[in-house]
Order: sequence, then C-alpha cells, then structure tokens
Amino acid sequence: MKSTIYVLFFVSYFSFFISVVSAADYVLPYPSYMPGNKLYRINEWWDQLQEYWYFGDIAGLKYHRAMADKYLIEAKTLFEYQQYKLAVNALQKSDEHFAHAVVYLIDVNNKRKDDGVQGAILKQSGEKHTEIIDDLNEFLPDQVTWQEEQKDPEDIPLDMLFTKAKTIRNYANR
Repeated sequence: MKSTIYVLFFVSYFSFFISVVSAADYVLPYPSYMPGNKLYRINEWWDQLQEYWYFGDIAGLKYHRAMADKYLIEAKTLFEYQQYKLAVNALQKSDEHFAHAVVYLIDVNNKRKDDGVQGAILKQSGEKHTEIIDDLNEFLPDQVTWQEEQKDPEDIPLDMLFTKAKTIRNYANR
C-alpha cells in the first residue's frame, strides 16, 4: 500500500515537473567571460576549437545557434555598461554565427533531415534575439561617438547595426 502511494506521488510530481519545464520560452545563456578577463581569449579559442567537433549539418546549426546566443548576451551586457566598441564587435560575431545557423538550417531542410524541431528552435531563438535587439534599440541612441585613448573619435551608427542584426534574424522567422 505504501509503495503504491510513493509511486503515485513520484509519478504525479515528475509529470508536473515535466509540464512546467516544457512550458518555458527560449532561454538565453548566462554571460560567459567578458572582454578584459584573463580567460576571455582562452574561452574564445576553445569555442573556435569546438566548431570542428560539431561536424554535420544539425550539429553545426546547434553550434552556431549557441554561439549567436552567447555573443548576443555579451553584446547586451557590454551595451549596458557603455562599452560600445566591444559591444559592436560582439554583436557582429552574433550576427555572423546566426547567419551560419540559418545556412545550416537551409542545408538540413534541403536534405530533409529536420522534422521541424530545429527550424522551430531557430525561429524561437530569432524571436528572442529580435526582442533583445529591439530593447537595446529603444534605450540606446541612434549613433554614439567612441574615442579610445590617443586615437581619433569614431562614430558608431547603432541604428544601422541593429537593423542589420534584425534583418539577419528575420530569415529564421520565415
């Protein structure tokens, strides 16, 4: 009798847990090492090495989607701390990886390897990215002037960068 009650309890507990977990939206990762940290270059090097481990179309798509997420969060954090030059570099890396993920998705679809799951995940990722880019576009100016020590000032057109980033993400939202 007791064992039946325990079994029913665990089954109901885990079924509730599974339903709660599956209801979550697309979640972006916590920011990793940021530029300026001693381990940042090592982490970037490791990420580049991992690209060779992720061979194949679906694995390549997952790798580039994860890297696009990572660099978008890095860019968001750097924009919030007004490190515009570093943030722009991170956003451009995120754009590049997301574009690669879209290309891999096209290859996966052409080879009929996807049952719709990878496309749906990339679409959710693109929607989340677009949401973050829109938030950044709202609270940041259209253009900033960045001046490093002993260098000439440089104008950075943030509105153009955000438009480009949203355009790249829109390919996944089709």
